[in-house]
Amino acid sequence: MNILHIDSSITGEASASRDLTAAIVANLKDANGDANVTYRDLAANPLTHLTLPAFGEEDSAEALAQFKAADTVVIGAPMYNFTIPSQLKAWIDRILVAGETFRYTETGAVEGLAGGKRVIVAIARGGLYGEDSEQRSVEHAERYLTSVLGFIGITDPVFVIAEGLKISEDAAKAAMAEAHEKVRDLLAIA
Repeated sequence: MNILHIDSSITGEASASRDLTAAIVANLKDANGDANVTYRDLAANPLTHLTLPAFGEEDSAEALAQFKAADTVVIGAPMYNFTIPSQLKAWIDRILVAGETFRYTETGAVEGLAGGKRVIVAIARGGLYGEDSEQRSVEHAERYLTSVLGFIGITDPVFVIAEGLKISEDAAKAAMAEAHEKVRDLLAIA
């Protein structure tokens, strides 16, 4: 099994999403002793924003190759200002490539070419943005990633979400405990 582990949080060791991706990858490795993990820290080593010259650079080709080689992709996606960090968007711009991860059909419809990959996304949110929250309309991290992944054929990503992390210390502890429980449950049935 080839695992691609992506982190994008700028907060280093204080990051909830990094904590969750580390737990997910550790559990995947425990369940698959021969797993090969490729790690990419988009905050420490960011890709440049996409330009035509940057699209042809070695980093772009490497990011796409790592994604294509992975059986499982684990993505840490903290929600910043209602969406994903710009460094994660720069990585997504490298993996959404016509002819590589999607193609246009004769009718102009899009066919995703990356189906079959397992994708687990750890999202950390300071407030409450879930389905039943008053702030759901401004949540553009989980919904954006669902759309983008679906576009390339990954229609069943799994989200592990820790939210309410900035409400209080107790709320943060409870949210992280619940998220870690979901990690254990999700990987127990894998």
